[in-house]
Amino acid sequence: MPAQTAVPAMLMRGGSSKGLFFAVDDLPADETARNRVLLAAMGSPDPRQIDGAGGAHPLTSKVGIVGKSTQTGVDLEFLFAQLQPDNDTVDTKPNCGNMLAAVVPFALEKGLIRAQGGATTVRVLTLNTGMLSDITVETPDGTVNYDGDARIDGVPGTAAPVRIRFLDTEGSVAGSLLPTGSIRDVFDIGGIGALEATCIDNGMPMVLVRAADVGRTAYESVADLNADAELKTVLEELRLKAALKMGLGDVSAKNYPKMCLLNRPLHGGAVHTRCFIPHVCHDAVGVLAAVTVATACVMKGSTADGLADAADVSALSVEHPSGEFSVALETDAAGKVSGAALIRTARNLMRGEVLVSASVWDGRK
Repeated sequence: MPAQTAVPAMLMRGGSSKGLFFAVDDLPADETARNRVLLAAMGSPDPRQIDGAGGAHPLTSKVGIVGKSTQTGVDLEFLFAQLQPDNDTVDTKPNCGNMLAAVVPFALEKGLIRAQGGATTVRVLTLNTGMLSDITVETPDGTVNYDGDARIDGVPGTAAPVRIRFLDTEGSVAGSLLPTGSIRDVFDIGGIGALEATCIDNGMPMVLVRAADVGRTAYESVADLNADAELKTVLEELRLKAALKMGLGDVSAKNYPKMCLLNRPLHGGAVHTRCFIPHVCHDAVGVLAAVTVATACVMKGSTADGLADAADVSALSVEHPSGEFSVALETDAAGKVSGAALIRTARNLMRGEVLVSASVWDGRK
Protein backbone atom coordinates (compact mmCIF):
# COMPACT_ATOMS: atom_id res chain seq x y z
CA MET A 1 0.00 0.00 0.00
CA PRO A 2 1.40 3.46 -0.87
CA ALA A 3 2.27 5.65 2.10
CA GLN A 4 0.16 8.52 0.77
CA THR A 5 -3.06 8.96 -1.16
CA ALA A 6 -3.12 11.49 -4.01
CA VAL A 7 -6.36 13.50 -4.16
CA PRO A 8 -6.99 15.75 -7.21
CA ALA A 9 -7.38 19.36 -6.12
CA MET A 10 -6.94 22.98 -7.14
CA LEU A 11 -5.76 25.81 -4.93
CA MET A 12 -7.96 28.77 -5.81
CA ARG A 13 -8.53 32.32 -4.72
CA GLY A 14 -12.16 33.29 -4.50
CA GLY A 15 -12.67 36.98 -3.74
CA SER A 16 -10.49 37.80 -0.74
CA SER A 17 -10.35 34.16 0.46
CA LYS A 18 -8.27 31.20 -0.61
CA GLY A 19 -8.52 27.44 -0.27
CA LEU A 20 -8.53 24.01 -1.82
CA PHE A 21 -11.25 22.99 -4.27
CA PHE A 22 -12.27 19.38 -4.84
CA ALA A 23 -14.75 17.63 -7.07
CA VAL A 24 -17.21 15.79 -4.85
CA ASP A 25 -16.46 12.49 -6.61
CA ASP A 26 -12.76 12.77 -5.70
CA LEU A 27 -13.47 12.70 -1.95
CA PRO A 28 -14.82 10.01 0.37
CA ALA A 29 -18.61 9.76 0.33
CA ASP A 30 -18.70 9.31 4.11
CA GLU A 31 -18.75 12.69 5.88
CA THR A 32 -16.49 11.65 8.75
CA ALA A 33 -13.89 10.23 6.36
CA ARG A 34 -14.18 13.28 4.13
CA ASN A 35 -13.56 15.63 7.05
CA ARG A 36 -10.45 13.67 8.03
CA VAL A 37 -9.14 14.15 4.50
CA LEU A 38 -9.88 17.89 4.55
CA LEU A 39 -8.15 18.37 7.91
CA ALA A 40 -5.10 16.45 6.72
CA ALA A 41 -5.00 18.31 3.40
CA MET A 42 -5.12 21.70 5.11
CA GLY A 43 -2.80 20.76 7.97
CA SER A 44 -5.24 21.38 10.82
CA PRO A 45 -5.05 21.52 13.73
CA ASP A 46 -1.80 23.50 13.82
CA PRO A 47 -1.49 27.29 14.13
CA ARG A 48 0.88 27.40 11.15
CA GLN A 49 -0.78 24.54 9.23
CA ILE A 50 2.82 23.63 8.46
CA ASP A 51 1.98 20.07 7.38
CA GLY A 52 -0.73 21.03 4.89
CA ALA A 53 -1.90 23.51 2.29
CA GLY A 54 -3.63 25.90 4.69
CA GLY A 55 -2.46 29.49 5.02
CA ALA A 56 -2.49 29.79 8.83
CA HIS A 57 -5.48 32.17 8.81
CA PRO A 58 -9.25 31.60 8.71
CA LEU A 59 -9.45 33.39 5.33
CA THR A 60 -6.97 30.95 3.81
CA SER A 61 -8.20 27.84 5.61
CA LYS A 62 -11.26 27.17 3.46
CA VAL A 63 -12.44 24.35 1.21
CA GLY A 64 -14.86 24.17 -1.71
CA ILE A 65 -16.47 20.92 -2.84
CA VAL A 66 -18.23 21.05 -6.21
CA GLY A 67 -20.35 18.64 -8.21
CA LYS A 68 -22.93 18.54 -10.96
CA SER A 69 -26.51 18.94 -9.84
CA THR A 70 -29.37 16.59 -10.68
CA GLN A 71 -31.96 19.16 -9.58
CA THR A 72 -34.06 20.80 -12.27
CA GLY A 73 -32.85 24.29 -13.10
CA VAL A 74 -29.61 23.95 -11.13
CA ASP A 75 -26.24 23.38 -12.80
CA LEU A 76 -23.79 22.97 -9.93
CA GLU A 77 -23.88 22.17 -6.23
CA PHE A 78 -21.33 23.74 -3.90
CA LEU A 79 -20.48 22.75 -0.36
CA PHE A 80 -18.32 25.20 1.57
CA ALA A 81 -16.22 24.05 4.51
CA GLN A 82 -14.58 26.44 6.97
CA LEU A 83 -11.57 24.99 8.74
CA GLN A 84 -9.46 26.66 11.41
CA PRO A 85 -5.70 26.60 11.74
CA ASP A 86 -5.67 25.70 15.43
CA ASN A 87 -8.54 23.23 15.84
CA ASP A 88 -10.09 20.21 14.16
CA THR A 89 -13.49 21.68 13.24
CA VAL A 90 -14.90 21.34 9.73
CA ASP A 91 -17.87 23.70 9.67
CA THR A 92 -20.31 23.30 6.77
CA LYS A 93 -23.14 25.30 8.31
CA PRO A 94 -22.46 28.85 7.00
CA ASN A 95 -22.07 30.16 3.46
CA CYS A 96 -18.99 31.85 1.99
CA GLY A 97 -19.62 34.29 -0.82
CA ASN A 98 -15.92 34.76 -1.52
CA MET A 99 -15.24 31.08 -2.15
CA LEU A 100 -18.48 30.98 -4.14
CA ALA A 101 -16.78 33.23 -6.71
CA ALA A 102 -14.35 30.43 -7.58
CA VAL A 103 -16.97 27.69 -8.05
CA VAL A 104 -17.71 28.25 -11.75
CA PRO A 105 -14.05 28.76 -12.74
CA PHE A 106 -13.19 25.52 -10.92
CA ALA A 107 -16.03 23.62 -12.57
CA LEU A 108 -14.95 24.82 -16.01
CA GLU A 109 -11.30 23.96 -15.33
CA LYS A 110 -12.33 20.55 -14.02
CA GLY A 111 -14.62 19.85 -16.99
CA LEU A 112 -17.77 19.56 -14.89
CA ILE A 113 -19.50 22.08 -17.17
CA ARG A 114 -18.84 23.58 -20.59
CA ALA A 115 -18.39 27.20 -21.57
CA GLN A 116 -21.41 28.82 -23.22
CA GLY A 117 -19.59 31.34 -25.42
CA GLY A 118 -17.93 34.62 -24.52
CA ALA A 119 -19.62 34.58 -21.10
CA THR A 120 -20.93 31.63 -19.12
CA THR A 121 -23.76 31.98 -16.59
CA VAL A 122 -24.35 29.08 -14.23
CA ARG A 123 -26.93 28.54 -11.49
CA VAL A 124 -25.27 27.30 -8.32
CA LEU A 125 -26.93 25.78 -5.28
CA THR A 126 -24.96 26.29 -2.08
CA LEU A 127 -25.73 23.15 -0.12
CA ASN A 128 -24.81 24.68 3.24
CA THR A 129 -27.98 26.77 3.36
CA GLY A 130 -29.89 26.03 0.16
CA MET A 131 -28.97 29.42 -1.31
CA LEU A 132 -29.27 29.84 -5.09
CA SER A 133 -27.16 32.23 -7.14
CA ASP A 134 -26.52 32.97 -10.79
CA ILE A 135 -22.79 33.36 -11.46
CA THR A 136 -21.33 34.75 -14.69
CA VAL A 137 -17.69 34.42 -15.73
CA GLU A 138 -15.88 35.43 -18.91
CA THR A 139 -15.08 32.48 -21.19
CA PRO A 140 -13.59 33.74 -24.47
CA ASP A 141 -12.51 30.87 -26.74
CA GLY A 142 -14.23 28.45 -24.38
CA THR A 143 -11.78 28.87 -21.51
CA VAL A 144 -11.91 30.81 -18.26
CA ASN A 145 -10.49 34.30 -18.47
CA TYR A 146 -8.76 35.49 -15.31
CA ASP A 147 -7.27 38.75 -16.61
CA GLY A 148 -9.28 41.97 -16.52
CA ASP A 149 -9.83 45.39 -15.02
CA ALA A 150 -12.04 44.49 -12.05
CA ARG A 151 -10.53 45.50 -8.73
CA ILE A 152 -11.71 44.38 -5.30
CA ASP A 153 -10.27 45.65 -2.05
CA GLY A 154 -8.28 43.09 -0.11
CA VAL A 155 -6.76 41.61 -3.29
CA PRO A 156 -3.78 43.15 -5.12
CA GLY A 157 -4.02 44.05 -8.80
CA THR A 158 -6.97 43.53 -11.12
CA ALA A 159 -8.71 40.52 -12.65
CA ALA A 160 -11.69 39.47 -14.75
CA PRO A 161 -15.02 40.13 -13.03
CA VAL A 162 -17.12 37.33 -11.56
CA ARG A 163 -20.71 38.55 -11.36
CA ILE A 164 -22.83 37.01 -8.60
CA ARG A 165 -26.56 37.56 -8.26
CA PHE A 166 -28.00 36.09 -5.08
CA LEU A 167 -31.54 34.81 -5.50
CA ASP A 168 -32.55 34.00 -1.91
CA THR A 169 -30.34 34.95 1.01
CA GLU A 170 -32.86 35.88 3.69
CA GLY A 171 -32.59 33.68 6.78
CA SER A 172 -29.80 31.59 5.26
CA VAL A 173 -28.80 29.91 8.53
CA ALA A 174 -31.04 31.36 11.23
CA GLY A 175 -34.27 30.83 9.29
CA SER A 176 -35.44 34.44 8.98
CA LEU A 177 -34.05 37.90 8.33
CA LEU A 178 -34.57 38.94 11.96
CA PRO A 179 -34.41 35.63 13.83
CA THR A 180 -35.04 37.16 17.27
CA GLY A 181 -38.22 38.79 15.99
CA SER A 182 -36.88 42.28 16.77
CA ILE A 183 -34.84 44.75 14.80
CA ARG A 184 -32.93 45.63 17.99
CA ASP A 185 -32.32 43.50 21.04
CA VAL A 186 -30.80 44.41 24.39
CA PHE A 187 -28.33 42.06 26.08
CA ASP A 188 -26.87 42.26 29.58
CA ILE A 189 -23.10 42.07 29.08
CA GLY A 190 -20.59 41.97 31.92
CA GLY A 191 -18.60 45.18 32.31
CA ILE A 192 -20.98 47.09 30.04
CA GLY A 193 -24.53 46.36 31.13
CA ALA A 194 -27.30 46.85 28.59
CA LEU A 195 -25.93 46.54 25.07
CA GLU A 196 -28.08 47.02 21.96
CA ALA A 197 -27.52 44.83 18.90
CA THR A 198 -29.22 43.97 15.64
CA CYS A 199 -29.29 40.21 15.05
CA ILE A 200 -29.75 39.69 11.33
CA ASP A 201 -29.27 37.04 8.65
CA ASN A 202 -29.39 37.99 4.98
CA GLY A 203 -26.83 35.47 3.78
CA MET A 204 -24.72 35.41 6.95
CA PRO A 205 -25.91 35.39 10.58
CA MET A 206 -24.47 38.53 12.16
CA VAL A 207 -24.67 40.58 15.32
CA LEU A 208 -24.27 44.29 14.57
CA VAL A 209 -23.20 46.68 17.32
CA ARG A 210 -22.47 50.38 17.32
CA ALA A 211 -18.75 50.67 18.06
CA ALA A 212 -19.34 53.54 20.49
CA ASP A 213 -21.53 51.29 22.63
CA VAL A 214 -18.50 49.10 23.42
CA GLY A 215 -16.14 52.05 23.84
CA ARG A 216 -14.51 51.72 20.42
CA THR A 217 -14.67 53.60 17.10
CA ALA A 218 -14.47 50.86 14.43
CA TYR A 219 -11.65 52.97 12.99
CA GLU A 220 -8.99 51.07 14.97
CA SER A 221 -6.43 49.00 13.08
CA VAL A 222 -6.96 45.27 12.66
CA ALA A 223 -3.82 44.60 14.72
CA ASP A 224 -5.06 46.76 17.59
CA LEU A 225 -8.46 45.06 17.64
CA ASN A 226 -6.93 41.60 17.51
CA ALA A 227 -4.82 42.54 20.53
CA ASP A 228 -7.83 43.95 22.39
CA ALA A 229 -8.59 41.12 24.84
CA GLU A 230 -11.21 43.16 26.72
CA LEU A 231 -13.21 43.79 23.54
CA LYS A 232 -12.97 40.17 22.44
CA THR A 233 -14.34 39.04 25.81
CA VAL A 234 -17.32 41.40 25.44
CA LEU A 235 -17.99 40.32 21.85
CA GLU A 236 -17.82 36.64 22.68
CA GLU A 237 -20.24 36.97 25.58
CA LEU A 238 -22.59 38.88 23.29
CA ARG A 239 -22.15 36.34 20.50
CA LEU A 240 -23.06 33.39 22.70
CA LYS A 241 -26.12 35.14 24.18
CA ALA A 242 -27.29 36.49 20.83
CA ALA A 243 -26.93 33.09 19.17
CA LEU A 244 -29.28 31.53 21.71
CA LYS A 245 -31.87 34.22 21.07
CA MET A 246 -31.40 33.75 17.30
CA GLY A 247 -32.23 30.05 17.66
CA LEU A 248 -28.68 28.97 16.74
CA GLY A 249 -28.03 27.15 20.00
CA ASP A 250 -24.59 26.80 21.57
CA VAL A 251 -22.14 28.31 19.05
CA SER A 252 -19.04 28.19 21.24
CA ALA A 253 -17.41 25.85 18.72
CA LYS A 254 -19.02 27.45 15.64
CA ASN A 255 -17.82 30.15 13.25
CA TYR A 256 -21.14 32.05 13.33
CA PRO A 257 -22.74 34.41 14.01
CA LYS A 258 -20.12 36.92 12.84
CA MET A 259 -19.68 40.04 14.95
CA CYS A 260 -19.50 43.52 13.47
CA LEU A 261 -18.77 46.98 14.88
CA LEU A 262 -20.41 49.88 13.03
CA ASN A 263 -19.72 53.59 12.73
CA ARG A 264 -20.26 56.47 10.34
CA PRO A 265 -18.47 56.17 6.99
CA LEU A 266 -15.08 57.82 6.60
CA HIS A 267 -14.64 57.68 2.83
CA GLY A 268 -18.01 58.46 1.30
CA GLY A 269 -19.45 54.98 1.75
CA ALA A 270 -22.64 53.85 3.44
CA VAL A 271 -21.17 52.64 6.72
CA HIS A 272 -17.80 51.82 8.31
CA THR A 273 -17.15 48.36 9.76
CA ARG A 274 -14.86 46.11 11.70
CA CYS A 275 -15.98 42.48 11.43
CA PHE A 276 -14.86 39.46 13.43
CA ILE A 277 -14.96 35.89 12.00
CA PRO A 278 -15.87 35.30 14.78
CA HIS A 279 -12.86 35.90 17.04
CA VAL A 280 -10.35 37.32 14.55
CA CYS A 281 -10.81 40.82 13.16
CA HIS A 282 -11.26 40.53 9.39
CA ASP A 283 -8.82 42.47 7.16
CA ALA A 284 -11.77 43.13 4.85
CA VAL A 285 -15.40 41.98 5.01
CA GLY A 286 -16.99 38.78 3.76
CA VAL A 287 -19.27 38.84 0.72
CA LEU A 288 -22.42 37.75 2.51
CA ALA A 289 -21.44 39.74 5.58
CA ALA A 290 -21.38 42.82 3.34
CA VAL A 291 -24.82 41.92 1.97
CA THR A 292 -26.17 41.51 5.50
CA VAL A 293 -24.64 44.78 6.76
CA ALA A 294 -25.93 46.63 3.69
CA THR A 295 -29.40 45.24 4.38
CA ALA A 296 -29.28 46.56 7.95
CA CYS A 297 -28.31 49.98 6.57
CA VAL A 298 -31.69 50.32 4.85
CA MET A 299 -33.74 49.04 7.80
CA LYS A 300 -35.26 51.70 10.01
CA GLY A 301 -34.50 51.08 13.67
CA SER A 302 -31.44 48.86 13.19
CA THR A 303 -28.15 49.65 14.90
CA ALA A 304 -26.96 50.96 11.52
CA ASP A 305 -29.87 53.40 11.31
CA GLY A 306 -28.59 56.91 12.02
CA LEU A 307 -24.99 55.96 11.19
CA ALA A 308 -25.42 54.80 7.61
CA ASP A 309 -25.92 56.78 4.41
CA ALA A 310 -28.17 54.44 2.44
CA ALA A 311 -29.73 56.84 -0.04
CA ASP A 312 -28.65 54.80 -3.09
CA VAL A 313 -29.49 51.11 -2.59
CA SER A 314 -28.02 50.28 -6.02
CA ALA A 315 -24.50 51.01 -4.76
CA LEU A 316 -24.12 50.63 -1.01
CA SER A 317 -20.44 50.82 -0.10
CA VAL A 318 -19.49 48.94 3.07
CA GLU A 319 -16.17 50.35 4.27
CA HIS A 320 -13.68 47.95 5.88
CA PRO A 321 -10.00 47.98 6.94
CA SER A 322 -8.59 47.44 3.45
CA GLY A 323 -11.08 49.47 1.42
CA GLU A 324 -14.74 49.03 0.59
CA PHE A 325 -17.23 46.48 -0.71
CA SER A 326 -20.09 47.69 -2.90
CA VAL A 327 -23.42 45.85 -2.82
CA ALA A 328 -26.37 46.47 -5.13
CA LEU A 329 -29.58 45.72 -3.26
CA GLU A 330 -32.85 45.00 -5.01
CA THR A 331 -35.98 46.17 -3.19
CA ASP A 332 -39.69 45.57 -3.74
CA ALA A 333 -42.47 48.16 -3.86
CA ALA A 334 -42.60 48.24 -0.05
CA GLY A 335 -38.86 48.92 0.20
CA LYS A 336 -38.08 45.42 1.48
CA VAL A 337 -34.78 43.93 0.29
CA SER A 338 -35.53 41.19 -2.23
CA GLY A 339 -32.12 40.45 -3.75
CA ALA A 340 -28.48 41.45 -4.00
CA ALA A 341 -25.79 41.49 -6.66
CA LEU A 342 -22.06 42.14 -6.61
CA ILE A 343 -18.76 41.62 -8.40
CA ARG A 344 -15.90 39.46 -7.16
CA THR A 345 -12.81 38.05 -8.86
CA ALA A 346 -11.17 34.63 -8.73
CA ARG A 347 -8.02 32.86 -9.90
CA ASN A 348 -6.73 29.34 -10.19
CA LEU A 349 -3.42 29.35 -8.31
CA MET A 350 -2.35 25.71 -8.57
CA ARG A 351 -3.68 22.43 -9.89
CA GLY A 352 -2.59 18.88 -9.23
CA GLU A 353 -2.92 16.54 -6.27
CA VAL A 354 -2.85 17.08 -2.55
CA LEU A 355 -1.27 14.17 -0.66
CA VAL A 356 -2.67 12.78 2.58
CA SER A 357 -1.46 9.86 4.61
CA ALA A 358 -2.93 6.51 3.57
CA SER A 359 -3.77 6.03 7.23
CA VAL A 360 -6.17 8.99 6.89
CA TRP A 361 -7.73 7.65 3.66
CA ASP A 362 -6.61 4.85 1.40
CA GLY A 363 -8.51 6.20 -1.60
CA ARG A 364 -11.37 3.71 -1.48
CA LYS A 365 -14.91 5.08 -1.46
